[in-house]
Amino acid sequence: MHEGEKAAGREDHKEEHFAAPELIRDIVIGMADGLTVPFALAAGLSGSLSNTSLVVVAGLAEIAAGSIAMGLGGYLAARTDREHYVAELERERREVDEVPEREKEEVADVLRSWNLPEHVVDEAVEAISSDKDVWVDFMMKHELGLEEPDPSRARNSSLTIGLSYIAGGIVPLFPYIVWSSPNTALAVSVVVTLLALFVFGLVKGHFTGVSRWKSAWQTVLVGGLAAAAAFLLAKWIS
Repeated sequence: MHEGEKAAGREDHKEEHFAAPELIRDIVIGMADGLTVPFALAAGLSGSLSNTSLVVVAGLAEIAAGSIAMGLGGYLAARTDREHYVAELERERREVDEVPEREKEEVADVLRSWNLPEHVVDEAVEAISSDKDVWVDFMMKHELGLEEPDPSRARNSSLTIGLSYIAGGIVPLFPYIVWSSPNTALAVSVVVTLLALFVFGLVKGHFTGVSRWKSAWQTVLVGGLAAAAAFLLAKWIS
């Protein structure tokens, strides 16, 4: 193969990787809970009420409270990840200063685990340890398996989860806004919620690289079981 053909082949070959797994994870967390919890609450109340007005009020209150709670949970989780990373970063910096030989041996252990020849390991250890920032970054990534979190992660995570919860929660509650009969609204809500779970699974599969149909049916199954369990619990309590 000529050099031009090789270059063309390299240009044609483009690896496609999804660049925002954390965003998808937050949307999944918020949307999945938003589709199931308000549905269970509305379904549980619909069996003991003659109209849907109280169901709508209770459902909106739950969506508001749930979105705030879920968003706060996402914020605290992201802040905890950030604080853990900073603490480990400071510890690695201290160890590089205080026990450099031990840290060099840990670098060598990582390189040996990649099956590199010993003379290459020795040269690489010296090259890595010659720059403190590179050395610490290497230890964080390859010894501890930690990547630096995005500083805006906590804010973005809380907003994404909270808004996804609201978007998911409106879906099963909407039929109770349109229809005044609780039984009719419940039947429509079941169909709409399952359909939304299916579509959500398709979209999730597309972005995560999993089979879209497999993702869709798994989402319907898991979300449907969760909604059914929550519905039965709500009915039992009411």
